Amino acid sequence: MRTIVSRLIQSHSLPSRLSSEGLLRNGRLLSTGSNKVEETFKVEEAETVKPEAPEPEKVLVLGGNGFVGSHVCKEALQQGLSVSSFSRSGRASIQESWADSVVWHQGSLLVQDSLKNAMNDVSAVVSCVGGFGSYSHMYKINGTANINAIRTAAEQGVKRFVYISAADFGLVNYLLRGYYDGKITAVSLINLFFAGVILRPGFIYGTRQVGGLKIPLGVIGSPLEMILQHAKPLNKVPVFGPLLTPPVSVTAVAKVAVRAATDQVFPPGIVDVYGILRFSEQK
Repeated sequence: MRTIVSRLIQSHSLPSRLSSEGLLRNGRLLSTGSNKVEETFKVEEAETVKPEAPEPEKVLVLGGNGFVGSHVCKEALQQGLSVSSFSRSGRASIQESWADSVVWHQGSLLVQDSLKNAMNDVSAVVSCVGGFGSYSHMYKINGTANINAIRTAAEQGVKRFVYISAADFGLVNYLLRGYYDGKITAVSLINLFFAGVILRPGFIYGTRQVGGLKIPLGVIGSPLEMILQHAKPLNKVPVFGPLLTPPVSVTAVAKVAVRAATDQVFPPGIVDVYGILRFSEQK
């Protein structure tokens, strides 16, 4: 009987003996049954898959070949955006190298079909369209043309609309009624379709290109801006107060316009010249 029990104990202890005799040295499993060394287990790194970079947002600048519009195009390109422009003359006389990266559409804002094609897959529109002349001409350019653009943008599913309007200059508004009446009508329509941003700068300075002539408006505008931005209370003086609205550089207007077009947390509504100056200084 003792012999049988002893054999049973020995048979049950055999697996544990074998497992304890198996040694793991330097990553190799040694077999106790022989001197053969089994192959080392190899662990390979998983291949790193890089996600595809998202396509840049597409911004359409209305009047992109003008003084303000061209600076908006340039600023948008510097921010890594895909930029196109829509205007009556297309690229016009812009010869700077950055202009080669802009898609230039030629057409009329009064013809909705051509405008629809330019707005395909566009996420934001910045309107820099404006003009002077008779009352009817000013209303058509500043009002009707922009109204068509706003309606088309809404139909095409554009997410954001930025409109560069103008500051209230009091008495000057009366002398240029067509200009301001048109812009006021356009602004009211933006508010119906979008949580839009309306920039209202005063005198915009920078180097204007008129034919082959460059006019450095900053010679006057920059010193006036330095003085008048600290005289804000005078802006409230009746009749003449609005004439003391500080000028603002075209680069500041362009920077804020592009930010408003692409920054989803940018506050909608009217941004006056003081707001433009403040936002343009933010990084």
